[in-house]
Amino acid sequence: MASALAFVIVLAASTCASTATTLTIHNLCPHPVWPLVTPNSGLPSISDNTARLDTNALLSLSFPATFWAGRVAARTGCDAAASGCWTGAAPPATVVQVTVHDGGSSQDRAAYSVSLVDGFNVPTVVTPHAAAGGQCPALGCAVDLNCDCPPAQRAADGVACRGPPGYFKSRCPLTRTTPTDVEPVPQSCRAPGEIKIVFCQTTIVTGGAAAADAEAMVIRSVVADS
Repeated sequence: MASALAFVIVLAASTCASTATTLTIHNLCPHPVWPLVTPNSGLPSISDNTARLDTNALLSLSFPATFWAGRVAARTGCDAAASGCWTGAAPPATVVQVTVHDGGSSQDRAAYSVSLVDGFNVPTVVTPHAAAGGQCPALGCAVDLNCDCPPAQRAADGVACRGPPGYFKSRCPLTRTTPTDVEPVPQSCRAPGEIKIVFCQTTIVTGGAAAADAEAMVIRSVVADS
């Protein structure tokens, strides 16, 4: 009887646990970036936001084992303490929106997007890895939109761009450029072991075949705090 009870306790614990998920940030830009990771209101911080990533440097952070949602941006031109930055700490800036461990242990869903609603500063691509199933496309913008930014929309001496949304969408369709915009690819990613964000990646390689139960997955829209 005691062994049966122990088995039930172990089984219950295993079904309630979420898969551990790592946030990896990789800088491929020819200049340093200072990642800014901001949780939504009421959720725990996962970074002290002081790391400087030189070219080809990586930063690895751990998401909580429970629901978490927030934003990631690339700050540029920061001082030694990252207390003052040329771009990325405020709009216009490229923003990655991420949600993990959504829907409980039976689903353990992740959702992610690259938003240009607040403007653009650094090419950014986000890709989940080691997922348990579903559709996990690479999303984002691998193009430097500052180069052809309309003159009236340029900011920070030309290293950031305010828009317009049509310009962003035509060059980077796998981003969100208005508050109601969504990407033209399905997303139903379950329990990824890693969410990887790459700054200044030169191409987007999409993959991630749908799992057999992908149609049962329902991802809610990622809503990041202002």
